[in-house]
Amino acid sequence: MNDSTDSPRGHNESVNQIDKREELQMQAHRAELVDRISRAVPEDDRVEVLDGLTLHRRSQATEPLHNVAQPALCVMAQGAKVVQLGDNHYRYDPYHYLLITSKLPMAGEIVEASEEEPYLCMILSLDADLVSSVMVEGGYGAPAEGDSVRALDISPLGPRLLDAAVRLVRLLDHPEEVDVLKPLILREIVFRLLQGEQGHRLRHFAMMEGGDHRIAQAIQRFHQDFDQSIKIERLAEEVGMSESSFYQHFKAVTGMTPLKFQKQLRLQEARRLMLSEDLNASTAGYRVGYNDVPHFSREYKRLFGDPPKRDVEQLQQTTG
Repeated sequence: MNDSTDSPRGHNESVNQIDKREELQMQAHRAELVDRISRAVPEDDRVEVLDGLTLHRRSQATEPLHNVAQPALCVMAQGAKVVQLGDNHYRYDPYHYLLITSKLPMAGEIVEASEEEPYLCMILSLDADLVSSVMVEGGYGAPAEGDSVRALDISPLGPRLLDAAVRLVRLLDHPEEVDVLKPLILREIVFRLLQGEQGHRLRHFAMMEGGDHRIAQAIQRFHQDFDQSIKIERLAEEVGMSESSFYQHFKAVTGMTPLKFQKQLRLQEARRLMLSEDLNASTAGYRVGYNDVPHFSREYKRLFGDPPKRDVEQLQQTTG
């Protein structure tokens, strides 16, 4: 007499049972994450609750908000968000995670949020040294030299990564355990990411942030000298690439051309200066490298949707 598990039907039933248990576990983890973030951040806010771990709550949808994103893992407990990088749009939700592996000028728009079911998200900063260490322990080699990998993407959120994320947030209720358990959980999260479909991207991050990647060097140069006139052919020469190859690889990583990348950095810094230092448009534009005020205003409106003065006034009313 054959055991039913030896038959295709029995095997399928066993797999289905495992899948069902796994889905129930993930539902429980998502519900726990909603509860814990809601309690940790009871009102709309972004709070760094542990070093490198920020929780974000928002009770209404937003317009696209522009910022320079830092390398991070984003796991959503509730709601949905769309991020724009160059001409590409990425939507993520509690069933998908977002991984950002470079400092990128981008826009994020919360598209699902309400008072009853607010947008709830955890953002974990990525540390290149930690990633490199886990790569060594896990036997993961460096990516092939010359490969270009987009520095942002969305992937399905698996049960093991979600479980580790929940255990990290649980530490908020046990501060006496943070020093011991947090480093272990962070290593596990990195290991799960390396195992997943974005593992190649994370390996690139470790190499790029370590200073060995030529596109990373160019990105750093743009961040340092965004207000300066940078000749692309000279920058390509500095990082040891032909101009055409540099252009191609830069766009593959960042989703935009070098000049568009620099332009967005300049405009976002000008916006920050007008908000935080109460500068007028002409002064802010000059500080970030624009000598032509009308040209600055046109490009500002093209990116943010309104002229500088009107845009800043609306932001001040929103945050005031």
